Parts: sequence; structure tokens; C-alpha cells
Amino acid sequence: MFLRILTALFITLSFVSAETPEEKGLAIMKEAKKRIQGFSDFTNKSIMTLKDRNGNESKRFMRSKNLEMKNDGDKILIIFDQPRDVKGTALLTYTHRTEDDDQWLYLPALKRVKRISSSNKSGPFMGSEFAYEDITSEEVEKYTYKYIRDETFDDQECFMVERYPVDKRSGYSKQIVWLDKVNYNPLQTHFFDRKGQLLKVLHMKGYKLYIDKIWKPTTLHMVNKVNGKESTLEFSDFEFKTGLSERDFDKNSLKRAR
Repeated sequence: MFLRILTALFITLSFVSAETPEEKGLAIMKEAKKRIQGFSDFTNKSIMTLKDRNGNESKRFMRSKNLEMKNDGDKILIIFDQPRDVKGTALLTYTHRTEDDDQWLYLPALKRVKRISSSNKSGPFMGSEFAYEDITSEEVEKYTYKYIRDETFDDQECFMVERYPVDKRSGYSKQIVWLDKVNYNPLQTHFFDRKGQLLKVLHMKGYKLYIDKIWKPTTLHMVNKVNGKESTLEFSDFEFKTGLSERDFDKNSLKRAR
């Protein structure tokens, strides 16, 4: 009996030790994705604060609608309400698990919808330090992964995982993500440019629990390490399961967004 238990333990330990850094990294990110699924749809409000390297600030006020898709990435509609020069501007994103994401930008001054080319997704979103490719739902299939180590960040025990974009047109060569080991919430991400140099650092703070299972940060703070600029997104007024449908996310919804 003892011998059988010892043999079973040895086999278990062998499987654990056989897990490669790549396999562990993928498993961690799959679990993180699993933790944020099942919300159906949600809306929120946000304030984007842009700060230049001299400390000068400007603010933009936005609303967002998000729809969870069962067999694909999420659909996201972002609408700008203030200031007047951007009022009515809207970005519609169809995130895809394996294919290129689709993004359209409505510019009210021109009264036309502009498609964001996949080759331009590394460009800045509305003058911020967030790129268009940052304003999408994170799909596990868009990256390959490698577990680096456990590390303490912001007084929390974290997994440290590197991920590498599958799409060669991404503006990043890799990202390093710190996820807390309790809820698998990402707390910090380092973005590296195509030359492998550190480009940006994102901090995700103030997580709150919604509908008893979905954690959302209240603040995203992106710092560009090259130009010294910063962009902060502060979220509020989350409402889940509001009854949104795909009709709310067709291209015509850009022009009628109010």
C-alpha cells in the first residue's frame, strides 16, 4: 500500500516538474481569461487624462459598451462626450481570437467612418499613450507565453509571465505581465518595442468585484518611458447584463452614438 502511494506521488511530481515555462505561462493566462468570462455585457463611464512631459494635463470624458461573444473576442464601443472638439467621436472594435481585429473610428467633423488598418494598430489612440491594439479584449490565442518566476509586486504575490504577440505587425516584441496569484488580476505590464527596448509601463489599480465573479480595475495608468508622457483611464458606473445585443455594435451604431 505504501509503495503504491509512493509511486503515485512520484508520478505526480514527475508531471509537475515536466511542465515547461511555456506550458505554465499558457496555463496561467488561460486561467486569467477564464476568471473574466461570463459577464454577458456591461457599460461604464471613464475619464481619460493626458499628461505631457511638462506636466500639462487635458481630460476627455467617455462611455463604453462591451458585449461578450461566445466563440470570438469581445465587441467594444467607446464614445467621447467631452470636450467639444472630440464630442461624438466613437471607436468600434471587433476583437478576434486568431484573426486580425476589426476597428472603425467615426469622426463627426468629417461625418465619416474610418477603418483602422491592421498595420496602423500600434498608433496612438486619440493622442494617448494607449495604442489602438491596447483598446481590445485580451485573447489568449493572440500570444505565446513563458512563465518567468514568482515575484512580489505592490505587496502581492504574483506570477510573472512573458507574452509574445503572434501578429508580426504588432507594435510590441513582447510584454511582461504581473498577475496576482489569488484572483489572477493583471497588476502591471511592461511593453517592449520592436527593437526589444522598454517602451511603456501600465499599472492597473483599484480592482472591484462585480456580479460576484468579475474583477475590474478602476484605474489604468500608462507611462511612456521614451517620451515621458502619461495617460490615465479612470472607470466608474459599471453596469452588467444590461441587455445589449449585436445590433448595438454594428457600424451604423458609430454614427448614431450619442
